[in-house]
Amino acid sequence: MLRAVLALLLLSVNAAAWPQAYPARAVRIVVPFATGGPADIYARFIGAKLQETLGQPFVIEDRPGGGSIVGTDVVAKSPPDGYTLLMMSNTHTVNETLIPKKPFDLMRDLVPISGVNYSDLLMVIHPAVPAKDLREFIELAKSRPGALNYASSGPGTPYHMAGELFKAMAGVDIVHVPHKGSDQAGNARAGKVHALGTTGNRRSPVMPETPTIAEAGVPGYEATIWLGLMAPAGTPRPILEKLNAEISKVVNAPEVKEAWAKQGAAPMAMTLEQFDKFLREDIVKWAKVVQISGAKVD
Repeated sequence: MLRAVLALLLLSVNAAAWPQAYPARAVRIVVPFATGGPADIYARFIGAKLQETLGQPFVIEDRPGGGSIVGTDVVAKSPPDGYTLLMMSNTHTVNETLIPKKPFDLMRDLVPISGVNYSDLLMVIHPAVPAKDLREFIELAKSRPGALNYASSGPGTPYHMAGELFKAMAGVDIVHVPHKGSDQAGNARAGKVHALGTTGNRRSPVMPETPTIAEAGVPGYEATIWLGLMAPAGTPRPILEKLNAEISKVVNAPEVKEAWAKQGAAPMAMTLEQFDKFLREDIVKWAKVVQISGAKVD
């Protein structure tokens, strides 16, 4: 009887003490992409907000390489104590099929915390390309298979897969030219460019005059870039729940929604279970695109 009471007392002390104490020191958010890209920018924003509310530094560490593999592996092999987090995107759900031989498995070695936001992409061409709209561009690409290129921020990124999805659905042969980051892909298109369409399922509030790719010539087309946070598998649920709640407060704040809307981004707050389901469904979605397009990583 005495042992039973003692065990109950110890259990209640442990349950009450450590979850409320988190975080007791600095938290690291690893960004497995290039500095200056969307993941880096929004990780710094989220980190700064969490630092304000939780009272500990949230340090951003950019660890690009291997199409997000390098930085992600760092997190997957970190202690599951809530002090190392991963800023991730649909690059990760794509890579589950595109790069089957990885040192980790996304849904085995990491656990979901929360979605952050999603944004449409914009398809543009150089003014020298003789096409005034998407239909003319598709006709041009079909008449010159393999002669046109498109830039992305690297293999497996949302930019790459949006291009591969476009190729498959439009029936065109355009050569993928990867860059080291989304900022460098943008530099490759420096100067004035001509917008052909946005990639969402409805017109972007940032560019309402630009049609979606679906309405401009490729019915059913839709591809976005989204961001989320994960932690090493085994991270205590109370920590995950605390982070999830705080992130939801940040992304759903009216002033944040307003600021992000001007940037073409929308909040993507979800419960732990909703984000888990979302990730698993996204893995299946992009597996089909990878298989149909024949996309490969050299």
